[in-house]
Amino acid sequence: MDYLSTEQQQALAQLREIINGADDDVAIGVLSSVDWDVHRAAELIFGTTSASAVPDRVIDTFEVDDTHQSVPERQPSTSILATLTRPVFSFLAFPFHVLSNVFRFIFTILRIPFPSLRFTSLSFYRPLRPRPSFRRGPDSWLRELEEETGAVSIGRLKLPRGTTSSIGLDAGPSSLTSRAAAGNSGSGNGASEDGRKVLPDFILRSYEETLRMCQRDAKIACIVLVSEEHDDVAEFKRSTLTDAAFVKSLYDNGIVVWGGDVRDQDAWSAAEKLQATTYPFVAFIALQPGRTPSSSSSPRTSAPPTLTVLSRHQGRSVPSSAPTSAQTLLNHLEQQVIPRVSPFLERLRATQRERDRDRQLRQDQDRAFRDSAQRDKERIEAAIRAERAQQQARIQAEEEERERRRQVEVEKQKEVVRMGWRKWTRRAFASEQRKSGSLRVAVRLPSGGRSVHQFEGSATLTTLYALVDAQLIPGEFESRDDPFSPPDLDGVEGGRLALLEAQVESYQNPTAYWGFLIVLAYPRVEIPWRKGVLLGTIEELRGGGQVVVELTQSELAGSLSERVASSSVDDGYSTEDSE
Repeated sequence: MDYLSTEQQQALAQLREIINGADDDVAIGVLSSVDWDVHRAAELIFGTTSASAVPDRVIDTFEVDDTHQSVPERQPSTSILATLTRPVFSFLAFPFHVLSNVFRFIFTILRIPFPSLRFTSLSFYRPLRPRPSFRRGPDSWLRELEEETGAVSIGRLKLPRGTTSSIGLDAGPSSLTSRAAAGNSGSGNGASEDGRKVLPDFILRSYEETLRMCQRDAKIACIVLVSEEHDDVAEFKRSTLTDAAFVKSLYDNGIVVWGGDVRDQDAWSAAEKLQATTYPFVAFIALQPGRTPSSSSSPRTSAPPTLTVLSRHQGRSVPSSAPTSAQTLLNHLEQQVIPRVSPFLERLRATQRERDRDRQLRQDQDRAFRDSAQRDKERIEAAIRAERAQQQARIQAEEEERERRRQVEVEKQKEVVRMGWRKWTRRAFASEQRKSGSLRVAVRLPSGGRSVHQFEGSATLTTLYALVDAQLIPGEFESRDDPFSPPDLDGVEGGRLALLEAQVESYQNPTAYWGFLIVLAYPRVEIPWRKGVLLGTIEELRGGGQVVVELTQSELAGSLSERVASSSVDDGYSTEDSE
């Protein structure tokens, strides 16, 4: 069996329990033909494959119960004929079963694989009862049971497990014949302190889902099957299912209880798988250690735990020693099933809890690792962003510094050019200083010095600004070093006056070129530079006058104050003191 996977071994073990330990090769052949579906394999073995599977129908908990209006339809004559002829064909196939078992035994001894033939899956024991077409959910059957017994499922009381001591243990009449009599009976069989009788906590799921839940949660299952065609069922419902001690033991020990009527398809399928022949029927199912197949080549191979039918109880429920009486089931449950199964199930649950803790620990570690990685990523990204910001700021600062230096160089270059024009202006316009003229203008310099100039009538405002600008040249630039020609001025031709005016106009603001402004002292009137304006046409200077020079460039003030103070007498121009 080593070639089988874990899931296939589990399916084989479940099918082996259902068919009561048939040959493994037969079970493997059946399972392989139905894609290892245990349910379909069981139906194939018990001869129920002709019935089509009907999907589960979701039924509301409080829907109207119409069981009394629906009667299972009678099977057509063809089904009856098939039912009658089935034992004949099974009998004819019996020799083939014997022969195949002999060959299988010989092949098994010789370690030779035995082929799975179609006739080997035929079963001599096939149910004569047809598959019911009526289908109800477990909740409908539970409501019908509550109506019949006058009891309520203990699970609906929402009592904590282990605290059901309030359930009475005295016997009392059922409410089947008279609901009023049950209400006046006080504390009856399975009655709680408020007078209500209780039923086991039946789970409202399908049979297969119940088995899967027991397998997943490692719990014991109690399967209850009834049939209204049996006379013992009514007494079983009234005496056993409402017995307080039995209900309390099932509830406090966490037994998963599932029940149904074999008139329903789900309960009928469960009866076929559990091989129930007499009703009422009670079976206890739980996980048990898997049996290692005898044909396994590895002695260390351990089969996984499989769902195992621990015991079957069927027949009458009275007297107390009957197979399905409350006392018999209670003694069997508390003295045999629970002591025998609980340690193994507890180990399974402990193993599952350990796996869950390990999985949770791994998840927590993975989450912590992801969080740490995310934080590291964010920290690295923040550091990268900060470094990029610093780099950009450094680049921007370097660009600004380069731009500032360029501007400084440009300003220095402009200052050099400007000083060249000023020095040329001083040499070019020195001849404008005259001892006589029709227009006499006194100029007071920013340093406090004063000079007087005589102009002819053809003198312009440019001449006055040029003479003032010449007097503001720093003292370290001596007049003997003044150039005889101005710096290059592309595209401009003409005399010295035209060259100077063209240079002034090259600046967007003429005042920025001169660096000073000429104004009348009192009242204060500005005389801004304008091209080609004659001094005699200026209203404020007709007939002469006195003007004041105001510096507009603050960086010139400091250097000019000392220079003018020291050179105002030796600047080559006549003043009032020298006249």
